[in-house]
Amino acid sequence: MFERILSLFSGSEFHTDLPAADACTALGALMVRAAKADHAYLFEEVEQIDRVLAKLYDLNPVEATKMRAQCELLEEEMPETEGLAGILHDAIGVTEREAAVAALWSVVFVDGVEHEEEDELLHAVEAALGVSPADAKRLHDTEMAKRPVKKARLTPAAREPDRCYARSADDQEAD
Repeated sequence: MFERILSLFSGSEFHTDLPAADACTALGALMVRAAKADHAYLFEEVEQIDRVLAKLYDLNPVEATKMRAQCELLEEEMPETEGLAGILHDAIGVTEREAAVAALWSVVFVDGVEHEEEDELLHAVEAALGVSPADAKRLHDTEMAKRPVKKARLTPAAREPDRCYARSADDQEAD
C-alpha cells in the first residue's frame, strides 16, 4: 500500500502483479470475459461470479470477491480466450469441464438476456474445452431453464463495433 501512495507523488505507475494463470483463475477470468461479452459488466453478473467462485472453491464472500478481482486482472491481460480455456482443458477432467461450461452459462444468463456475442464466446470455449456440441446444448438448456431468459435481437446500428446494444422495437413492445 505504501508503494501505491508513493507512486502517486513520483508520477510512476503502480503495477499489480498478475495472478498465476492456473485452472481456478482461468475459469474466473473466463466468467469475467463472458460477463463482459455483451459490452456491459453488470452487478448481477459480478454477484454471480462471486457466488460461483465461492461455491466451487469453498470461499467466503470476501475471499470470492478478492479472487474475482484477481481474475479480472488476468482477463484484461490475456487476449486469447482459447489460451484461458486451454489452461482449464489441460488441468481438469471432462466432468469439471462440463461444470465450468455450466458456470459460464449461469453468468451469461443472470441478466435475463442471451446476447449473440455471449453465445459466440461460449461456443468457442466449449470447443476449446472439448465439450461435445450435444453436451454443450444440454448444459446451455439446463442453465437457461433455471431463470427466464430471452434472446436479444439487435438493431442494425447495434451491430456496429463499440456500440451499446439497442433493443429492437419488438423487444420494447414486449415490455
